[in-house]
Amino acid sequence: MTIIQVALTAGLVFIGLYMYVRLRSSIVDILLIFLFMAGGIFLVLFPDYSNKLAHWFGVTRGADLIFYLSILFFLFLILKLYSRIRRLEQQLTEIVREKSIAEAEEKFTKN
Repeated sequence: MTIIQVALTAGLVFIGLYMYVRLRSSIVDILLIFLFMAGGIFLVLFPDYSNKLAHWFGVTRGADLIFYLSILFFLFLILKLYSRIRRLEQQLTEIVREKSIAEAEEKFTKN
């Protein structure tokens, strides 16, 4: 095993464990994180399989396939973050609306 394989494997394990411990989200998210981590570790330890896998998918090089899969993964993350931001905005709007109505009713009942 080369130094870069050790470094990349350690980095993938660290990122996977950090995501699991820190974010504790749904089972699907955890499974996706560990699936990508396991796939990454496999391709780091056995880089020749990335070329075989790429040829099977019709891509010329393994590095290109990994790049394409990374783009899909980042698009998934962007959409997930966007939906979470939208949900938080809606919750904040509801909280502000309820607080404003409560304050208006309180002022109205005092007068």
